Amino acid sequence: MPTESGAAVTTDSVLRPLPRPRVATRPGPATAPPEAHAVADASDGGARIAAIVIAAAWHLAIALPAVLRAGPGMAFPAVVAVGWLVTALIGVWAGVLLLRGELPPARSLAAALLVVDAAVVAGAGERFLFSTANWVWGGLAWFFLLALWRRPVRWLLVMLAAHGAIAVTAVVLYGATASADLSRATMYVYGTSTLPVAVFVGAAALTAQARARAATAAAALAVAAEREAAERARTERQERLALVSGTAEEVLAELAAGDADPADPAVRRRAVLAAARLRRLIAESDDVPDALLHELRAAADLAERNGLPIDLVAVGTPPELPVEIRRGLADPLTAGLAAAEGWARLTVVAGPDEVVVSLVTPDHDGPDETTTGGGGPVEHLHERDGEIRWTQTRWRRT
Repeated sequence: MPTESGAAVTTDSVLRPLPRPRVATRPGPATAPPEAHAVADASDGGARIAAIVIAAAWHLAIALPAVLRAGPGMAFPAVVAVGWLVTALIGVWAGVLLLRGELPPARSLAAALLVVDAAVVAGAGERFLFSTANWVWGGLAWFFLLALWRRPVRWLLVMLAAHGAIAVTAVVLYGATASADLSRATMYVYGTSTLPVAVFVGAAALTAQARARAATAAAALAVAAEREAAERARTERQERLALVSGTAEEVLAELAAGDADPADPAVRRRAVLAAARLRRLIAESDDVPDALLHELRAAADLAERNGLPIDLVAVGTPPELPVEIRRGLADPLTAGLAAAEGWARLTVVAGPDEVVVSLVTPDHDGPDETTTGGGGPVEHLHERDGEIRWTQTRWRRT
């Protein structure tokens, strides 16, 4: 069907593809989303606090009173006291780092704790070998946990093996090789090692489980969100198609029935307007950075293909706008382009809080395709003075 300028409006001109848009790509999923790491960190934080409390309680409530009671009776009480103080300082330093979400320097602290281990065993002497005054038997393993937190469990096992080797060496050197003494030493080493290992492994397992469950939940929520977004997009596309299909079907039906004359300027304007709206509908579904400009370029491209010289000037970058706002900004201009004759100038001025779209065309005899409106999120103004027609839409952030 011909347009006012004599060009034909064909199915090819309406549906001819736009320049291929730049499609935004999404990176592949990471091993675990940030939310999963946050949940895991919260779970690990509780275990850290528990380990710090156990180590501090054992060191203050059990080890310190035993050292004070034994006093000068030990072989080298000053060595035992200094070892207790050094261990306390290591515990405070490691505890502060763990509470801040950081990890202490494992190698240096582990080496220092092993030196304290050997020194305290020697300082306690044979008399207090199996006494609580030799506090490294039961209390030092908890400080191993603080120093080696979130390191591989084999590191802790190596530290406990070295701890046990120091104890066995002391037993042999002090001549406590009777069956009862060896059994007591074995039970000490076993009993003071299993609980720290259980806490260490359990905390790591709970953290990993929390991370996995949170990652699964996040993935499920992401799938549900994508499904909902896809359903909403499909519904919106159907609604937009309903907006333009009515006019297009009506024009085509009238032409097919012979009730409309293709040479009638009013019929040609209706056909061009329907084609422009369909063209913009197709552009709405494209995934591009500047959706509003893309939709306006689609309408301008159709007008230019039908013989209308048009200038499109864009100043600034429009913010991301919902489809309803973009439609309110673009629809009146699309109608104005359908009725334009001679030439057209389309201007877009955008900022972060305001977008103004203007269309200027020569005035001519014939009805206006646009009307003045306002009061909604998009203001619409239209004027004509016998020489030009001026249409403007404006959106302001509220």
